[in-house]
Amino acid sequence: MFARITQTSSRQRDIAEVVLRNGWDYMRRLLTGGKANEPDLPTPAVLRNILTELGPVYVKLGQLLSTRPDILSADYIDALSDLQANVPPVAWSEVEGVLRQQLGQPINSVFAQVDPQPVAAGSIAQTHQAILADGRTVALKIQRPGIDEVIEQDISLIKGLAELVALTDFGKDYDLVALAEEFTDALRAELDFTSEAAYTDQLRRNLSQSKWFDPDRLVVPKINWELTSEKLLVMEWLDGEALLKATLQTAKNNGDSQIERQAVTTILFRAFFQQIFIDGFFHADPHPGNVFYLKDGRLALLDCGMMGRLDPRTQRLLTEMVLAIVDLDAQRCCQLTLEMSESSQIVSPARLESDYTRLLRKYYNLSLSQLNFSHVFYEVLEVARENRVKLPGNLGLYAKCLANLEGVARQFNPEVNLLDEIRPLMTDLFQRQLVGDNPTQTLLRTALDVKSLSLQTPRKLEMLLDRMTSETLRWNLTLRDIDGLRRSLDDSANRLSFSILVGSLVIGAATIASKDQTSQLYLVSTILFSVASLLGLWLIISILRSGRLR
Repeated sequence: MFARITQTSSRQRDIAEVVLRNGWDYMRRLLTGGKANEPDLPTPAVLRNILTELGPVYVKLGQLLSTRPDILSADYIDALSDLQANVPPVAWSEVEGVLRQQLGQPINSVFAQVDPQPVAAGSIAQTHQAILADGRTVALKIQRPGIDEVIEQDISLIKGLAELVALTDFGKDYDLVALAEEFTDALRAELDFTSEAAYTDQLRRNLSQSKWFDPDRLVVPKINWELTSEKLLVMEWLDGEALLKATLQTAKNNGDSQIERQAVTTILFRAFFQQIFIDGFFHADPHPGNVFYLKDGRLALLDCGMMGRLDPRTQRLLTEMVLAIVDLDAQRCCQLTLEMSESSQIVSPARLESDYTRLLRKYYNLSLSQLNFSHVFYEVLEVARENRVKLPGNLGLYAKCLANLEGVARQFNPEVNLLDEIRPLMTDLFQRQLVGDNPTQTLLRTALDVKSLSLQTPRKLEMLLDRMTSETLRWNLTLRDIDGLRRSLDDSANRLSFSILVGSLVIGAATIASKDQTSQLYLVSTILFSVASLLGLWLIISILRSGRLR
């Protein structure tokens, strides 16, 4: 682990300067080889400033951390959620070299025109408008020159620091090495634009059909696979503005913009509910800059670099969690949280339910229209974190998606309510969970399962009765943490034995000394006293070092 840190010593010095300037003593000790005690996080504002000053890679790391409310508290999530890299665009002369290299041919043989001024610049890439030789307008997302080398250098340092912090109880509880591996894999994945292109294509296919909204009013850009490569993403140019800045098309609604706002909000919510609860593949970052209102009145979803996945079981549990939160049912919230848990640690259901009851009690007197669902869900995750319940990482993406979606919708249409949008879809969702998309297929599969069960049950029951009557039935019981209890009892027994031995030596020495004062017996008495003293001292030190005086 130290090799990784020393290999990036120049970058380490830069980070140390930023950390010292912002007053984060714990990280300063790590970077300078000091003792790593329990982690002492800076305040949310200071952490945000540190990540911003450290540059694009750490801004991206902060954005990834904002998707993990199971690790960080709500104030840190809020501070990191809208973290943006304040980076100037790269000069066209440098970007042009990357474009030419990825195309493998002269630029003017592919494009009739490329605008050298970027329309957007991010931490990893910047976007330019271009016109193909056949006249089609496209968007070019071009990777920043040398960013892959910077990311690899910073990844090495991040892993080294994670291994250091992993030596503490905090690091062991949250498995920081695995967490660092997860984050660095996500950073590397964002460097491969073919992955983002594949995500974009999949999302476009999923949203091309729906019974919840009109698919013609929602668009995801088409990918030009002939020109797309690892560092170049070429896609359809969509002419419009960010949703919150757009001028709405109201001709179809007699000039009433509120009707159009409500229609747009409904499409947006239903499109994301389909992604989350039906497809299990969703755009995890619908912030205001990624939702566009086009000049022809359609909605567009952009930037599919951060996507989330949910398996059918998690989809079912989250659907039930929505109902439990709406009903303010703390007991059901507790049960669903434990079902989703990945933790091997012992969790107290009674304490978890009590914390949920305390959390939901403050919403008893509020109407559903006043309930901010995404905020409540973040609080549910925070209670789980405080109770050491380890939840799947994709729940963080789900929470971030809901928070961004509800935030954009409320800014765009203050009269909207997420739960009002969910209610008409709940019956359909539960019906789908019960019978699936194909009721006939589900019925046949269930019939086969019942048939298999009916054939196997009599035979298994017969085997059970045979074993019970022949006294060959064995029960295997596994008690969690029994090894720790056994070691504790062994330690206590050993200390008790040493205490008895020390007492016996002291009594023996005292008896000898009181009976006879000859030099030989006096020497034996002295030796016994010395051995007893050493053993007693060792016993006292071991008890003090264990920290278990009570």
